[in-house]
Amino acid sequence: MKRNLVFATLAVAATLLAAAAPVNAQATRTWVSGVGDDANPCSRTAPCKTFAGAISKTATGGEINVLDPGGFGGVTITKAITISSEGFEAGVLVSGTNAIIVNVPNATDVVVLRGLDIEGLGTGLNGITVLTGGTVFVEKCTINRFTNFGINFTPTVTGSKLHVVDTIIRNNGSGVNGGGILVSPSLVAKGSLDNVRLENNVLGIRTQGGTSNTSITNSVATNNAAAGFASATGGTLTVEHSISSHNGTGIGCASGTVRIGNVTLADNGTNLSTGGTCQSFHNNDADTAITVTLIAPTPQ
Repeated sequence: MKRNLVFATLAVAATLLAAAAPVNAQATRTWVSGVGDDANPCSRTAPCKTFAGAISKTATGGEINVLDPGGFGGVTITKAITISSEGFEAGVLVSGTNAIIVNVPNATDVVVLRGLDIEGLGTGLNGITVLTGGTVFVEKCTINRFTNFGINFTPTVTGSKLHVVDTIIRNNGSGVNGGGILVSPSLVAKGSLDNVRLENNVLGIRTQGGTSNTSITNSVATNNAAAGFASATGGTLTVEHSISSHNGTGIGCASGTVRIGNVTLADNGTNLSTGGTCQSFHNNDADTAITVTLIAPTPQ
């Protein structure tokens, strides 16, 4: 009788351990490799093959690291996480679909995308799409050849944020639509760009809708068919220490609010569109005359 009781207890314990295994299997740091396998546990010695394979084995708030060069595929992100490649080619190549979808529920959920080469082959939809909310950091990435936008930031959760640093966004949009970055929240959201190059897109960046406040510093918009930097109804865009050149329109403020300071406008079809609120708070340099409203800088 006692032996049967022991066996029964061990069987129950084994069942409980098996049920808990998937949760315990999630690691705070996982790894992918060009020669990995998604059947692996995504450890450093047994890495996974794709970001999609690794994300289910990575704990919330954890990090996926790239071990060596490879193509790691598109991924949908539903929790706070970091995907990072330092020093290796980390390709995200898609055709006819979105490359990276961020669909986290809260504005406080932090997603970091670092060192990725995101390629749409001329048929991909968006390079990075932010749907529900979150605070999203895009660092040291290249986003190329998507038919809609390189980054499509359209959150529905108030307080969401987009931060883009040290990144190249080029050759995005199709015909007269799409472009480098769209900031178009449903409610209140903020964005910032620092040391970003917006090159050869239909549109460089446009802020619109909800209450979107976006700041751009130390950045370049060049050879964009429509406008380099633009704001539409509901959007407020502040551009400082940046260059807009060789675009259809250098700064577009036909219906939104744009504030500029220490900005160079050169060789655009039109340096500055008018009709919205166009304000200048510091020295600007333009190769043709522009009309702006002078305002005092905001005290710090």
